[in-house]
Amino acid sequence: MVADALSRKAQHTSNTVMITQLNLLRELEDFGIQLVSLGQTNAQLSAFTVQSPLVEEIQLSQESDPELQRVKQNLENGKSPGFVIHKAGTLQFQNRLCVPKNEGLRKQIFEEAHNTRYLVHPGGTKMYRDLRQYFWWNNMKKDVAKYVNKCLICQKVKAEHQRPAGELRPLEIPTWKWDSISMDFIMGLPLFASKKNAIWVIVDRLTKLAHFLPIKDSWGVERLAQLYVKEIVRLHGIPLDIVSDRDQRFQARFWQALQKAFGLN
Repeated sequence: MVADALSRKAQHTSNTVMITQLNLLRELEDFGIQLVSLGQTNAQLSAFTVQSPLVEEIQLSQESDPELQRVKQNLENGKSPGFVIHKAGTLQFQNRLCVPKNEGLRKQIFEEAHNTRYLVHPGGTKMYRDLRQYFWWNNMKKDVAKYVNKCLICQKVKAEHQRPAGELRPLEIPTWKWDSISMDFIMGLPLFASKKNAIWVIVDRLTKLAHFLPIKDSWGVERLAQLYVKEIVRLHGIPLDIVSDRDQRFQARFWQALQKAFGLN
């Protein structure tokens, strides 16, 4: 009789068992857990429970925190709604542990909720929503935001929340000077003697010749169009196309103001 494939028993070599145990031991080392064997047996069945000492540290710190002790006294007098004393002796607010004003203890909570491998540096909102399920203290959301803003890794890695851009298409090379130009603004400059605080940069894409026009950042598209006709069209004529960024002054409104300056509207 040929053995049926479904009735065969899986056989494992001792090397496979050792590799599995080795991977498990490495994972336990990452969590700071050590297993010590007390004897050699053919089969061993064991179980262990991992419990963080953080709750005990919070309970000990609550006894030395004057604000939380005052809340406990008010709770005995029938005041401080929302606060309860758990059967373990810890003070809780809406079933959340009250964390005393202890910078080292709060920093330990932040590091556990932000820097560990299974959390991978969440943002301020995600981190606050996770912590508020178990802990509470005054200005907790503000402290979480400060901690995330000071994280160097979060500052270096900026997640992109926009739709992926399409295929990049290079611009065609112009065939004649000032047929195609590009323009942009340099903002935030100190006031000039003429009370202007910005520079309008207009560059010919073929020769890279540029004009730097001082302007005010409060000027509208109508005045910019008049300045463009006076300084650019007067010297180089009307271009075939203009390349710019998505500044609100360039999107559609500048073209309308330019056509109006030409007297076409």
